[in-house]
Amino acid sequence: MRIIRILAGLTAACLFPGGAAAGPTGDAERGAEVYRRCDGCHSLDSSRVGPAHRTVFGRTAGTLDGFIYSKALKASALVWNAETLDAWLANPGKFVPGSRMGYRLSDPQDRADVIEYLRSAGKPTQ
Repeated sequence: MRIIRILAGLTAACLFPGGAAAGPTGDAERGAEVYRRCDGCHSLDSSRVGPAHRTVFGRTAGTLDGFIYSKALKASALVWNAETLDAWLANPGKFVPGSRMGYRLSDPQDRADVIEYLRSAGKPTQ
């Protein structure tokens, strides 16, 4: 895993010689471990205190059927992608004032890993 991260960093340095890389490269396997911090409120396939996450990529915020969202999130018109999820997970209340999620993932690598996990888990189970 560490070798993969080193290679990803070298690749980013070649592609973005000025240091303008988007951020850390996510690792879905590690993201699954980090996501365990979220499973008190969320799961991939069922809504709990928070909405289910399996199909979060490409979903407009506040639109999952059967979950009651804050007015702020429903009105946000956000579409969840790597960038919006990163900003949301870093500080939900700042990103969407009036939203109800209070938990933050302050570490950029943890956020990248969880985002990659959510991306890789994107298709609903049958």
